[in-house]
Amino acid sequence: MKDFFGDLLLLNTPSAELLYKEVKDLPIIDYHCHLNENELRNNHRFENLGELWLAADHYKWRAMRLCGVDEKYITGDASFYEKYLKYAEIFPLLCGGPLYYWTQLELKLLFGITDSLCSENAEKIWNTANEALKTLDASAILRRFKVEYVATTDDPASALAAHGMCGETNVRPTFRPDFVLNLDEAAIARLEGAVGYKVDTLEEVKRALKERLDYFISKGCCIADHGMDFLPMADCGEARAAELYARRASLSFEEKQEVFSHLMYFMAALYAKNGMVMQLHFATFRNVNGAMFARCGRDAGFDIMRGNVDTDRLIPFFDTLAQRDSLPKTVLYSLNPACVPSLATLSGAFPNVRIGAAWWFSDTVEGIRRQLETVSEYAVLGTNLGMLTDSRSLASYVRFDFFRRILADFVGGYVERGEYDLASAKKLMYAVCYGNVKAFLNI
Repeated sequence: MKDFFGDLLLLNTPSAELLYKEVKDLPIIDYHCHLNENELRNNHRFENLGELWLAADHYKWRAMRLCGVDEKYITGDASFYEKYLKYAEIFPLLCGGPLYYWTQLELKLLFGITDSLCSENAEKIWNTANEALKTLDASAILRRFKVEYVATTDDPASALAAHGMCGETNVRPTFRPDFVLNLDEAAIARLEGAVGYKVDTLEEVKRALKERLDYFISKGCCIADHGMDFLPMADCGEARAAELYARRASLSFEEKQEVFSHLMYFMAALYAKNGMVMQLHFATFRNVNGAMFARCGRDAGFDIMRGNVDTDRLIPFFDTLAQRDSLPKTVLYSLNPACVPSLATLSGAFPNVRIGAAWWFSDTVEGIRRQLETVSEYAVLGTNLGMLTDSRSLASYVRFDFFRRILADFVGGYVERGEYDLASAKKLMYAVCYGNVKAFLNI
């Protein structure tokens, strides 16, 4: 019987073990996350394990709801200790899910705890972890995981006062203008406050977005990110977009999509001009439970994958940008994994485009394996950009170890079968786990 969460976790061959050792201690470049840069700058110290785990992790919240836990113990007014006990109670039910792996890796890599979390040992683990947290502030956790670079996700109006070097970690912003492009009035008001003038016309909103992008770049930003339920349409043109923007308060959904799409072409051209990377996250269906959205707000675990995604719409988008010489380096993430094969073949037609990491519902053991298989079969595994956290929790850096183990096992399988040579495998592991993304971002 294998040791529970021992050194050979997810490593099923001698070649996998060897390849994992090659990369397990490499630095981390987290090129997409939702960490709070103020917590990093202020070197936040967590009061207890409950705060570290359950203050903002909607993965854990969703699992607790799936197991019937009352909302009081998820986003409600229960204490962190009470919430933690509820999580410990349902944790043994999570067999095979990514949370089971991540939670046990968090216990092991942060606190040296190798016991399997359950109600019976919850208090013991709570006390041990809390004692360790007395010396594990935000900077210490970043050092523990050798986090070299963090790209946070930021509204165009953000002041970016907390970005820069945080200890040994370079923390830089990512430009995320989703709400402005979706014509959200609150976001437009924030943008106006940041630039100091009204943006009542299409020309003015473009000017404001460009000014804020320039400001972000001055703060070390090299990445833009767009989260969208639907992909861009054909460009409706300047005149049509200006007419629609002028009456934005009364537009239909389809008309808003026209303005959104026109602004996407505009922003992509700016990214290309400035040598930035554009990330596109799509196939999401957000806030599907209206009552719980009203109670808990955004990003609380009520988003799902969209059942149908017209990825063909990316073809005219990229083709038009390429013809305008305005296609930036682009990374694609589909929440629905069924889209990944078509996206991988699309990346072959537009060399600036890469397939990103298995995202959100797909960053499971088998989801990551399937993503690696698809990329290797329809694109090129050796140019893959590796893992990211996409998380609001500092504990989530264990996901890099999780990914490196799965990648080592995947590549090691080819070595074991005599289908791939070991020397090339070592170089590929380094590239995917560190070298590729460092070069792609030019950092």
